[in-house]
Formats: sequence, structure tokens, C-alpha cells
Amino acid sequence: MKLAIALLGAACAFATELPIPEGWKPWAQRPEIAPRTFVDQQMLAICGNSNLAAYGGWEYTLPVEGGKWFRLSAQYRAEGLTYERMQVVARLDWKSAEGKRVGQPDYAYQITREGEWRHVTLDAPAPAEARAVTVQLYLGNAPYATIWWRNISVTEIPAPGPREVTVAAVNFWPGRSPSPAETIRRLIEMIEQTVPPNTDIVVAGEGVPMAGTGKTYVEVAEPIPGPTTEALGELARKRRMWIVAGIYERENTTVYNTAVLINREGRVAGKYRKVYLPREEIEGGLTPGNSYPVFQTDFGTVGLMICWDVQYPDPARALALAGAELILMPIAGGSQTLGKARAIENHVFLASSGYQYPTEILDPNGETLARAQRRSAAVATIDLNRRYPDSWLGEMRNRFMKEVRFDVPVDPGYPR
Repeated sequence: MKLAIALLGAACAFATELPIPEGWKPWAQRPEIAPRTFVDQQMLAICGNSNLAAYGGWEYTLPVEGGKWFRLSAQYRAEGLTYERMQVVARLDWKSAEGKRVGQPDYAYQITREGEWRHVTLDAPAPAEARAVTVQLYLGNAPYATIWWRNISVTEIPAPGPREVTVAAVNFWPGRSPSPAETIRRLIEMIEQTVPPNTDIVVAGEGVPMAGTGKTYVEVAEPIPGPTTEALGELARKRRMWIVAGIYERENTTVYNTAVLINREGRVAGKYRKVYLPREEIEGGLTPGNSYPVFQTDFGTVGLMICWDVQYPDPARALALAGAELILMPIAGGSQTLGKARAIENHVFLASSGYQYPTEILDPNGETLARAQRRSAAVATIDLNRRYPDSWLGEMRNRFMKEVRFDVPVDPGYPR
């Protein structure tokens, strides 16, 4: 059902107001924080009206059938925003037949750029008790901003089916090993023995080629592609699965603690250079990475972390904000509590392969789906389309995407 349409209009102070489209009404929690709402060239417009506290905008209520799935789609263009993630709000607020809230609102956070416009979408199920939904388009705490909304629609869609992925994490330690090549050979042998057929992705430990050899980071460092990725690539191609493993990467004179992602064809699909290095690794001659890439696979979006990264909130947060649904983490040792926290606070699956850390697979609630003892594999089939709503707080993945604050400095005055 199409709710509003049009082309861009003039700024707030100079707008010519038109009649309000049928069904739409302005909303604010109280008059003193109401933004200015108006219709500009058939678009729903909102401006902050020079009021830092202004929060509100437009609402439209329509009937729905509980248990069905719906898609909110809208375009907006804004001027004068200072923190778009929080200041632009599009959400669905589910209502009972009596007009009371049921469940919790679902926030639209998936955005694509279309020239000067943004296209925001949300797919969500109506709670079983829902009989209506209120489309809410707000501008919040943006005193000098104006936003225009157009092409707003809510349509019923088929319920998405499961998106199942079989994940394995191997608990591998080679014992004493004469060389990196022998350690990798033993790892491959163990994967073949413990990881079941039709596994989609497997994660191995941190710095595997060094494990058990007694050698230093620099002594085992190799290029990418190189001997280890070639050997793991052959296994990936043979088993038609993705593989993640930690190695030490040499690029000219620089050595990184790196996790590689190898695809089903046996090729290197990506790599992540560990950003958070403990002092022992810095003293050992390693250089930190400086980015948090995510990678598109044939089943979803994955991100990589390594060991000490788990001690800090920003690696997992950056990966989740970039779209990662599953984080794979080679790790020597670290805080299990923080590992669970990273899954919970970012609402992602987390698979770890540890030495002095659990080899396990966590769900977005931090619950352990599978755990492996030494020389075995933790295996779980996860559903990347499953929602994990909190009964009090709602679907935390979309709330996190809208409410996380990057606009507040965390180190004011620190020398840069």
C-alpha cells in the first residue's frame, strides 16, 4: 500500500504547506518538543525548528494480520543532520485491536544510497496479537535539520524461510611439531576426521603454523597466498567448504597476525590483520592491522576477529555494523565472559577455535550451541534468518543499529 510520494521541496523555513495526506498525522510526545511537520510538494517533511529536544514526526496506522510478515520501504533526503543513525527514525509499532502496543517496535536500519536519497527497508513479522501497525517516521534531536520522506509503503511479504549454515570449530593442538608444514598437515588430517560432510565453514586456531614448533612469529611468517593457504585451499576445494585459520603473514618487512578466509573453490577470499596486538606480540616484531573488513559468502556476511580483539568492544561492533552475521575467531586464550558479551551486545553468532579458550559456537544470546574438547570439533547448524527478540526490549539487532552512539567522543582532549 502506497502511503506518500514526491519530489524534493524547499528548506523548512521557506516551505509552502499543503494539505496533509489522508491517514497521516503529526506526532510528538509533548508539545514543547514537537518538531515542525508539514507537507512539501507532496512529501512528508519534518524540521527540528531550532529545538535540540525536538523529537517526533509523522504516523500512519493501517490494519495487519498477526503472524504475517511485512516490509516497510521508504526514501528520505535530509539536510543539517549531525548524526544520521540516531536522528532519522523509521519504525513499525505493532498494535492490538484496542490500539495498545503489542510486542516491541521494529526499527529500519538497512539503508542504500540512491543519489541524494536514502532508501530504507525493514522486513519484520507482526506479533500474533497484532491487528494494526503504526508506521512512524521521525526526526530526533536535530535542531537545524530538515528531512523529506517519499515513496513510503508497507506491503505483506512471504515469511522468509530458514537460512541454515553448518559451522564447525576445531579444537586443535598438534603437540610437538618439527615444522609449520607438519602442523598444517596434522590440522588437515584432524579436520577430515572430525568435521562432518556438508559443513559450510570451519574455523581453526590462531597462528596455526607456529603451534607446537617452538618457532617465533617471524620465523614462521609467510606470504598470502603461500604454503599454508595452498594446503588449506586444497582441503576447502575437496570438501567444498569455507575455511578460516590464523597464520603469520609476511609482506615485505612487515609481519602480521592474520586470519585468512578461503572459499569453497580453494582460493583466498579475504584476510583480516589483527588490530589489537598485546604487548608480547608487538615485542615479538608484529605490526597491527588497521581495518575491520567483512566478507560476502554464499550463505551470508562474515567477519573475522583474532584473540586479543575480544578484550575490546570495537572490533565486534565494527563488524556487526558492517553487516556481519557470523564472526569467526581464532584465539589462543582470553576472557570467556567477554566472548559471550561480544555475541550478545552485537547480536551475532560467534564461533571460536581456542587453545586456552573454549572452542565453541555461540548464538546471539550468548548461549553455547556446541563446544569441543581437545582434538574434536564443535558443530552446529545455525539459522541466520532466525530472530532473537527480547520479550522486554524487542529485536536487539535493529535497536543496536539505531541506538549505538558514535557521535559522543570517548577520549576528549587526548593527544592525537
